[in-house]
Amino acid sequence: MSTRKRKNSSLPQSESAGDQADGEPLKRLTECQSDTNTLDHHLSPYFSMKAPVRLSDSFFHQPCVDLAKAFLGKVLVRKRTDGTELRGRVVETEAYLGGEDKASHSAGGKRTERNTAMFMKPGTIYVYPIYGIYLCMNVSSQGEGAAVLLRSLEPLSGQDVMRGLRAAKRKAGAKNLKDKELCNGPSKLCQALDIQRCFDRRDLATDTEVWLERDLERETVPAGEVVSAHRIGVESHGEWATKPLRFYLRGHPCVSVLNRDAERQMRSQSSNETEKTVS
Repeated sequence: MSTRKRKNSSLPQSESAGDQADGEPLKRLTECQSDTNTLDHHLSPYFSMKAPVRLSDSFFHQPCVDLAKAFLGKVLVRKRTDGTELRGRVVETEAYLGGEDKASHSAGGKRTERNTAMFMKPGTIYVYPIYGIYLCMNVSSQGEGAAVLLRSLEPLSGQDVMRGLRAAKRKAGAKNLKDKELCNGPSKLCQALDIQRCFDRRDLATDTEVWLERDLERETVPAGEVVSAHRIGVESHGEWATKPLRFYLRGHPCVSVLNRDAERQMRSQSSNETEKTVS
């Protein structure tokens, strides 16, 4: 994997000093196409103007489930070649635990040309195609072959550019997308942030075109706001289909799929804990 010269002047400060068969090699692009969109100034009312803090390598060195939860509330940034920065707050993730996880691309410890990034150091980007035309973005964690899927974002800045990128992949005459519809799904967020196949195997901690930042307006997400539910699209994987390895911010409009049963159970547990505390 080629190394990239880091341009410190254009980056925020660091926190510290369709699926193809697994046996069929995938050709990885070596260059990304140039972008020509102009700078967009449409900001979310929740977007902070404070100096951002980029998350360093140490953030990603967590067990998969912990990292999936830690991603919630963090801000994914994509800097395009024209200088436009697209930002979205992570509101939904899924954890894939590696060899033991039958729903994971690395189930049974299988290592292929496609899933190599899952076995690389924590913080490595894993981009893979689905249905031959869409992409999904994952980030490796601690644990052999483990990674976190980024499922949904809340758009914070660059919405007009995101809307244009999404429109390029949609049928002519389709209705204009609302902000909450721009990144509410794994492939949608890849389209909206122009995440490309050539980002596969890059380091999210050091890359100059995509990185993760703390949300300075909200340092942490309370555990009581995180819903744990079953993952999406893994129904054929037995007991692993029902394991609560999807995490999302309760009540957030940008979440791709709500699980009302999990939310009711969460409220019930919270109510019981409150009653015990009072008594």
